[in-house]
Amino acid sequence: MIKNNQQMLNRLHVFLDAVVMALSYVLAWGVLVLRTGFFAPDRGLLSPRYYFSALVVIIPLYLILYTCFHLYEPKRIRSKRFEVANICKANLFGLMILAVVYFLLRKNPFLQEFSTRMVFYFFAINIVTGCAERAGIRVLLRTMRAKGYNQKHILLIGYSRAAESLIDRMKANPEWGYQVEGILDDREPAGKEYRGVEVIGTIGGLDSILEQNTLDDIAITLGLDEYGHLEAIVAACEKSGVHTMFIPDYNNVIPTRPYTEDLQGLPVINIRHVPLNSTFNRLVKRAVDIAGAVAGLIIFSPVMLITAAVIKITSPGPLIFKQERVGLHNRSFQMYKFRSMDVQKPADEKDKWTTPHDPRVTPFGHFIRKFSIDEIPQFVNVLKGEMSLVGPRPERPFFVERFKEEIPRYMIKHQVRPGMTGWAQINGYRGDTSITKRIECDLYYIENWTLGLDFKIIFLTIFKGFINENAY
Repeated sequence: MIKNNQQMLNRLHVFLDAVVMALSYVLAWGVLVLRTGFFAPDRGLLSPRYYFSALVVIIPLYLILYTCFHLYEPKRIRSKRFEVANICKANLFGLMILAVVYFLLRKNPFLQEFSTRMVFYFFAINIVTGCAERAGIRVLLRTMRAKGYNQKHILLIGYSRAAESLIDRMKANPEWGYQVEGILDDREPAGKEYRGVEVIGTIGGLDSILEQNTLDDIAITLGLDEYGHLEAIVAACEKSGVHTMFIPDYNNVIPTRPYTEDLQGLPVINIRHVPLNSTFNRLVKRAVDIAGAVAGLIIFSPVMLITAAVIKITSPGPLIFKQERVGLHNRSFQMYKFRSMDVQKPADEKDKWTTPHDPRVTPFGHFIRKFSIDEIPQFVNVLKGEMSLVGPRPERPFFVERFKEEIPRYMIKHQVRPGMTGWAQINGYRGDTSITKRIECDLYYIENWTLGLDFKIIFLTIFKGFINENAY
């Protein structure tokens, strides 16, 4: 029943896309008319029937592209960002194909009179209307599913942490439309319940349940010590034709998002996906770092001059404070700051946090620390390649040795360059705040890095990162 409903929804979706494409084309033609003049052959505008005859080619082409970019796959748990990105990609490919066709057939009398601006208008409008249409469909479907319609019935095989995590997520997101029918497990007694989902039998009863043909999905959520049953379970599920997914119970071993590779037919699960391991991504990020550091030094040069002068006048000692920090690949480097404390012995400061009303901080030091002015010299660290504009904040060796024993996955932050600002800082984890939460933010950044995320963090730093409430 669900499969039939899904096919019907897909057909409806294709039809709606075709309507929206036609509407976008009409709007594009309207813009062209307004900018060129109403039905003015002397201004190079063809009769409407010539323009609209192109829809016979354009609509099928774009529907095929939408299919190629997975825009008709189920949207239960797919992110809006994925869908918007693929709409843009499909339309960009469509624009490129139309441009190639125009170039190859440019001597055709019809195409010679066809306004190329029309294609660009359609490209821009179709992206906007396509995204709006799909946002409306997404809201409608999720509203229906949250009310109990268009549900998928799923059975879990194996009571484990993976099963509990899956149930937690499905309960927290009713708009996904999953109805958990129960759990089969050999170790837990029938009737054992987790958040309203019961153990309804043993794994040996799977065949009889599959024969009833009432399930849409099966999720294999076996514990790590039960994987010996995996092959037989998969064989039974595939024999019944029910869609099967495997949710491994390795959350305590691989706590963050892994990614898979194919090694000549051998599936390989990489424990952690780090986009900045890519040479291209590293080069792009480094280019942005250099450009940003140069721009930062130029923009903040008046502030740096004034700060240096005030420090020199109000407190004896060097202008720049250098402190050993641990960076990329656990290598130490000297991080630069404007000096905000009285000069002290290195042994006195290497293992001490700054505390509220710390007597070591100068009066002007309080001011520049509160507004992060003391961090500006780190643009030099960025130019030297020791730091990045965005990344996990570096820590002193003493605390690195301490935290790596106390906090799981702490050392993963050293797989990328440390940053002047980061995802943790704009989320409020700066200064005397939770180290564990800070590491969670750092791991999210490391595994989800994009250039767009870097720009977002830099932008939000302007509003959330400069003023530090936890600076003492």
